[in-house]
Amino acid sequence: MRLGSGTFAACCVVVEVLGVVLFLRGFFPAPVRSSSSSKHQAEPPAPEPSAGASSNWTKLPPPLFSKVVIVLIDALRDDFVFGSKGVKFMPYTTYLVEKGASHSFVAEAKPPTVTMPRIKALMTGSVPGFIDVVMNLNSPALLEDNVITQAKAAGKRIISYGDETWVKLFPKHFVEYDGTTSFFVSDYTEVDENVTRHLDKVLKRGDWDVLILHYLGLDHIGHVSGPSSPLIGRKLSEMDGVLMKIHTALLSEERETLLPSLLVLCGDHGMSETGGHGASSTEEVSTPLLLVSSAFERKPGDIRYPKHVQQTDLAATLAIGLGLPIPKNSVGHLLFPAIEGKPMREQLRFLHLNTVQLTKLLQENVPSFEKEPGFEQFKISERLHGNWIRLYLEENNSEVLFNLGTKVRRQYLDALKTLSLSLSRQVAQYDVYSMVVGTVVVLEVLTLLLLSIPQALSSKAELEVPLLSPVFSLLFYLTFLVLSAVHVIVCTSTESSCYLCSLSWLTAGGVMVLVSALLCAVVSALTKVLVRGKLLSKNAAHSNSRWSELDLLILLGTLGHVLSLGASSFIEEEHQTWYFLVSTLCLALCHDIYRNYLPGDDCEPQRCLHVEGGFDGATPALQDKNTSSAVLELNRGCKSPSSLGTLRGYEKWMVLASPWVILTCCRLLRSLNQTGVQWAHRPDLGHWLTSSDHKAALSVLAALSLAVIFALIQRRCSPASKVAMALGLLGVYCYRAAIGNVLFPWQQDNKDISKGILEARFVYVFVLGILFTGTKDLLKSQVVAAGFTVKTVGLWELYSGFVLLAALLLRPHNLPVLVLSLLIQTLMAKFVWKPLRHDVAEVTVMHYWFGQAFFYFQGNSNNIATVDISAGFVGLDTYVEIPAIFLTAFATYTGPVLWASHLVSFLSSEASSSADGSTHSQ
Repeated sequence: MRLGSGTFAACCVVVEVLGVVLFLRGFFPAPVRSSSSSKHQAEPPAPEPSAGASSNWTKLPPPLFSKVVIVLIDALRDDFVFGSKGVKFMPYTTYLVEKGASHSFVAEAKPPTVTMPRIKALMTGSVPGFIDVVMNLNSPALLEDNVITQAKAAGKRIISYGDETWVKLFPKHFVEYDGTTSFFVSDYTEVDENVTRHLDKVLKRGDWDVLILHYLGLDHIGHVSGPSSPLIGRKLSEMDGVLMKIHTALLSEERETLLPSLLVLCGDHGMSETGGHGASSTEEVSTPLLLVSSAFERKPGDIRYPKHVQQTDLAATLAIGLGLPIPKNSVGHLLFPAIEGKPMREQLRFLHLNTVQLTKLLQENVPSFEKEPGFEQFKISERLHGNWIRLYLEENNSEVLFNLGTKVRRQYLDALKTLSLSLSRQVAQYDVYSMVVGTVVVLEVLTLLLLSIPQALSSKAELEVPLLSPVFSLLFYLTFLVLSAVHVIVCTSTESSCYLCSLSWLTAGGVMVLVSALLCAVVSALTKVLVRGKLLSKNAAHSNSRWSELDLLILLGTLGHVLSLGASSFIEEEHQTWYFLVSTLCLALCHDIYRNYLPGDDCEPQRCLHVEGGFDGATPALQDKNTSSAVLELNRGCKSPSSLGTLRGYEKWMVLASPWVILTCCRLLRSLNQTGVQWAHRPDLGHWLTSSDHKAALSVLAALSLAVIFALIQRRCSPASKVAMALGLLGVYCYRAAIGNVLFPWQQDNKDISKGILEARFVYVFVLGILFTGTKDLLKSQVVAAGFTVKTVGLWELYSGFVLLAALLLRPHNLPVLVLSLLIQTLMAKFVWKPLRHDVAEVTVMHYWFGQAFFYFQGNSNNIATVDISAGFVGLDTYVEIPAIFLTAFATYTGPVLWASHLVSFLSSEASSSADGSTHSQ
C-alpha cells in the first residue's frame, strides 16, 4: 500500500501513543479502590461479632474527641522535631514529646512526596499515584471517600487556613477558610502570618469542630536556601510558639466540655539535603506525627519513643476519633495508642470496624483474597471476638475475660498490619504483561519508522508500506495463534490483576492482530532493505566510503544509553552514563586529531583539516544533483587530505589541546554538584560555596563568571545587544546581592538589601530586548530575503538572550556551569568541528550528548526533588502560573536548551559560510 509520508507518520504516532499508554497502564497500575459508589451515602456499620449471644451494638461508636486541630507544617522533617533542631528550636514541642500527654510517631510518606498527594493520603488513607504529581499544579476536587467529606456529612463544622490546596480538594466543605498559594516560594513570612492572624479569634470561638492549619513557610525556606539555612531555626521556633498557643487554648476550653480535644502535628512530606522533595529518600519520606490530648495522660517514668507508622494510618485514626466511618479506600490501620486508654470492649469494637473495612477492600481488589494471610487472621480474630462478647455478656469481670480480650486484641492488630501491607503492596505491583505488550508495539513501530526513513525523506515523500500482504501471509496467522495462546495462558494462570485480561476477548484479539500485523510489516520491510543493500553493494563495490571510529562510538554510545534505560539503577544514576560518554568522546576526538596530524605511511587521514573552509553537512553539492553518491562522498570525507601543518601556530596548538581542555572542564564540573541517588549526600564544591562562611569566595566566583560569559557571548552580537548584555549581567549580580547570595565589595554584612524584584525585572527588560532584536532579524531574513548573514545574526541574538536568562535563573554557584558550557561550545565550534569537517549528523549527536551531560552538571537528576522551583519566582511578587512554569522549566533544562539553540545557530552560520564561498567562487 503506497502512502504519503505524512499519513504514514500520523498512523505511526497514533499506534505509538497506544503502545505507550498500554505500557504506562502496566507501569502505573490502577490504585486500590472500593467498588461501592463514590457518593458518600451512609452505610450501616458492621455489627459487633457474636457467638451464641446477640449483641445490641450495631451503630458507630461515639466520638472520642470534641474538637480536632490539625497543624500541618509543610516539609516538616522528622529530625526537625525529634532531633537536635527540635531540642534547640522547639522546646515546648520537645516537652510534649518527652513528658507530655502525647503519642509520637515517625510517619512514612509514600512517593511522590509532593503536597497534594500527601494531603489525599492523610485524609483518604489511600496511596496516591504518580499522576498526582501533575495534578499538584492545579488540584481538582477530591471525589474519593475521605475524612473531610464524612465529617461534613455528619454535621461537623470545619475551618481551614493556609495552603489553598485544601480548598481546591474540598470545595464547599469549609464554613470558613483563607487560602494562600503554595507555589510562591520566595515568600516565607507573610504566607504563615496569614494563617496565624486568625488564631486568636478562632480559638476563642466554640462554633467549630475541626480546624486545619497548613503552614508553608518552612517548605519555601527549604526550596530557596536548603535545610541548613539559619532561617530554618527561626521558622521552627515560630511554629513552636503556634503549637503552644493552640495547646494552651484547647486545655483551657476542655474544662467546659465532656470530651477532650485532639491536637495533631504532622508534615505532609520531608525535605532533601538540597531543600527539594518529591522522591523517596529517607529525608523526604520521614515525617513527624504527634498526637496531643489530655486523654493520653502519661504516668511518671513512662518513656514513649516515636514508633514508625505509615502516613495513611492517620485517616482511620481521625475517623474513629471523630466518630465517623473509616474511608472506604483507606489502606491504613488505626494507631492503637490513640485508643489504648479505652475499655476493652471499645478497643475491640474499633479494631473490628477497621479490620472489616480493610477486608472488604481486599476482597474487591485481590482475586485470590481467601489465600491472603491477613484474611485468614481476620476470620480467626472475628471468631475469637464473638466468643469474648458471649463471655462478656455472661460475666462482666474475670481474669479469663481479660486474658481472652488481650489475645483477641493482639490477633486484630496482627491482622490489621498484614491486611494493610497486602493492600499497599497491591498498589506498587507492576502489570508485567501489559508492559511487555506495550513495549513490543512501541519497538515495532520504531523499527518500521527507521526502515522507512530513506523513502520518506526522498523527493516524492512516498513509501510502499507492506500492510496488505502480511495479513494474508502464513507468518501473520501463526503469530496471531501464538499470541492468542500466550494470552489465554497468562490470563488463566495469573493470580494478580492484569489490565489486558480484564478487557473483552474482542478487544484483546484486536491488540493481538495489531501486534501480528506490525511484526509482519517489519519483517517485510527489513527483507526489502537487505535485498536492496546487497544490490547496492554489488553496484558500488568501488566505493571507498566507510564508517570511522568516531561514527561507531556515536552510534554505539547512543544505543547503549537507550538500552541502559531498561534498568532502574541506570536511570537513577543516568548522569554517570553521560559523564562516561562525553569523556570517551573527548578521547576519541583527540585520537582523531592526532591521527590526522601524524598520518601513517600506509594509510590516509580520513578528514581534511581546514579552518577556513565551510561545513561539510551544509556545503551544497557541486556535482550532478541526480547523483546521490556524490553528496554522500562529500559528507563522509574529503578527497584531498592535508595535515595540521597548514594551520597557523596558535590555531594548530588549540586544535591539539581542545579535547584535553574540554575533558578537564567536564571533570571539574563533576565535582561541582553531586547528583543521582547513591552519592547525592556526599559533599561537593557546591555545598562548600553556598555555605555562609564562604560567601566572599562565591561572590568573587560569580563576578568572574559573569565577566567571562560576556567575553564569550558578545563576539557576534550587535553593538546594541552588547550593551544590553553587559547591563543585564550587571543586573544579575545586583539581583543576587539583593537577595543575599553574594556581596557587593562595600557590603560586609549579611543583611538583604531588598527582595530583588526590581533588579530581576531590570534584567528581564534586557532579555526581552535581545530576544526581540533576534526575532526581528529572523523575520527580516524570511520576509525581505536578506540572506544567511542576517539570519545567522538573529539566531545568535536569540541564543545570547537565552544565556542571559540562564545567568539570572541559575544559582550563583552554578554560574561556572554556564561559563564552561559556553567555553566548550566555543572550542568545539572553532577548533574541532570546523577543522575536522564533521558532518551534520555527528555535530547534532555531539550537541545532544553535551546537552544531556550539562543537564546533570548543574545538579539535576531524574529525581523530581532536584527541581529548583524557586527559579520560577525570580522577579515575581505574586504567584503567576504561566511565567512560573516557564521559568522553572527553563532553569531545569538550561543545559539541553542552550546546546540545542547553539546547534541551530552553528548550522546556520556554517551554511552561511558555505553559501558565501560558493558565491565568491562563481
